[in-house]
Amino acid sequence: MKIGIIVAMEKELHQLKQLFEGSDVMVQKCGIGKVNAALGAQKMINEFHPDVIISSGCAGGNGDDVEIQDVVVSSQLVYHDVYCGTAIDDSTQYGQVQGMPVRFEPASWLLNKALSLDCKVKIHAGLIVTGDWFVDSREKMREIVGKFPEAKAVDMESCAIAQTCYINRVPFISFRVISDLPLKDTDASQYHDFWNTVAENSFDVTKSFVESIK
Repeated sequence: MKIGIIVAMEKELHQLKQLFEGSDVMVQKCGIGKVNAALGAQKMINEFHPDVIISSGCAGGNGDDVEIQDVVVSSQLVYHDVYCGTAIDDSTQYGQVQGMPVRFEPASWLLNKALSLDCKVKIHAGLIVTGDWFVDSREKMREIVGKFPEAKAVDMESCAIAQTCYINRVPFISFRVISDLPLKDTDASQYHDFWNTVAENSFDVTKSFVESIK
């Protein structure tokens, strides 16, 4: 099975490349944001022809049961900053690109495999919401959660990769390590502390998942 992993940042690429050194797993960096993520996913599909694509990286967390270093695996994905209006199609929902699903979902076998992993960290299945906004204030997080109260993680790439994979009919799943909890933080200090003190070994869940499906 050919497996491709897409990350947004150099920090994430460095950690994951170390974990998969010497393997045939393709790990690539796309850059931050939805456009970079979609371009990176399409490039990987065109050049590597993977059987599965995994989005891996960090995200802001939401929910009373979510803590820093927990991992959220996507049960659904949606955009928090997309609105196509109702002038042409009044059935299109907030967060939905017109003509696309209301929410993108991973292949059920990938999600089931992810939830069966025996890992030291806590794994949550949940909604990941994506948008071109680094959430560094409680106010912005409240705005997002106001529309998507069930969201477990907020990032800047996963849904764009999911949409690209949907169009290309490539199975997809996202793993997001929680680096900060914006509703409990005021100046993104948790995010910076995550990279300075606790990021090491944060992507072991992705490694365990890959080993389980190869």
